[in-house]
Amino acid sequence: MKTEEFQEKYGIIGNSKRIKDLVDIIQQIARSDISILITGESGVGKEVFARTIHGASNRSKQKLVNLNCGAIPEGLIESELFGHEKGSFTGASDVRKGYFEIADKGTLFLDEIGELPYTTQVKLLRVLETKEFMRIGSERVTSVDVRIIAATNKSLEHEVVTKQFRNDLFFRLKAVTLTIPPLREREEDILPFANHFIENYCERNNLPEFEFDKNVPDLLVSYQWPGNVRELKNTIESALALNRDGKITANSFDLLLSPPAAFTENRNLPIHLNKPSDALDREMIYRALIEIKKDVDDLKDMARLNLNNVQNSDFQFDEVIPINELEKRAIENALIQTKWNKKTTAKLLNISERTLYRKLKEYEIN
Repeated sequence: MKTEEFQEKYGIIGNSKRIKDLVDIIQQIARSDISILITGESGVGKEVFARTIHGASNRSKQKLVNLNCGAIPEGLIESELFGHEKGSFTGASDVRKGYFEIADKGTLFLDEIGELPYTTQVKLLRVLETKEFMRIGSERVTSVDVRIIAATNKSLEHEVVTKQFRNDLFFRLKAVTLTIPPLREREEDILPFANHFIENYCERNNLPEFEFDKNVPDLLVSYQWPGNVRELKNTIESALALNRDGKITANSFDLLLSPPAAFTENRNLPIHLNKPSDALDREMIYRALIEIKKDVDDLKDMARLNLNNVQNSDFQFDEVIPINELEKRAIENALIQTKWNKKTTAKLLNISERTLYRKLKEYEIN
């Protein structure tokens, strides 16, 4: 099947060479049962590619089961994956199948695999290697035939180095790795996405087609889209929801797009728009929660890095050093190494630029 036909069949939007190359790879590997790891920033559409792989596979008539590993509390994740027997723990009032059993003969998509607890990773690896597991509280082995597609917006290589992710599981998952590029690196895909979202919105809401003012395409293409395709979709739909004359102009995005200088500080959280609709309110809350989670993850990574710095340094462990002093030293050392390149410093510290700028201000590092 030609690349364009395949994209149209499975709903993959993109004219860029990098997307077309990914589509070509998917067509080659979809019919095998090899494990696939999909990487890329949040919002690039990793789930779309997972659905495409399943849809083009020999398992397409069976279930595709999605599990977000970051959305389930650590104490419940094993029960969700492997199921449990009645009475196996407090609250287990019935026998319950896990996601592996539900996905038997089909595909299991493990999103945010980097959030999987370390202890659970051991059991997951065993299931991948033996295709067998036991429900919690059971003594009976259950066999399954499941294809695994995993996705993450983290660097699993870094997680392996920092002992947050098992290297044997990492190599087991990454038999084939697909890296989805961020939207800012494929500008030619921005307008096709925007047009697609407008068409869908108008169709769902039974509205006439909206038109772009001549200045809008340049505005959309020049914006960096830190939230990638997800942010573009939300922005387009918000602009349409607030529109009254059926024409989208540059002014339609005044309150929806942050200026470049605000990217690192605000990460493009939307400004409250006087509650135009319940749907928009829910969307704003959802996006805010995502940003809070990202900040917590950044601070966790930074704390682990600071601990490693202490362990590898000449500090005397009978000396009590405040955490904020350790953070300040780590940032100053990284700035010196990178010659005060903020972007490179943030990468070196494994934190976002937003977090770095906040810390620079907090510690008065100039």
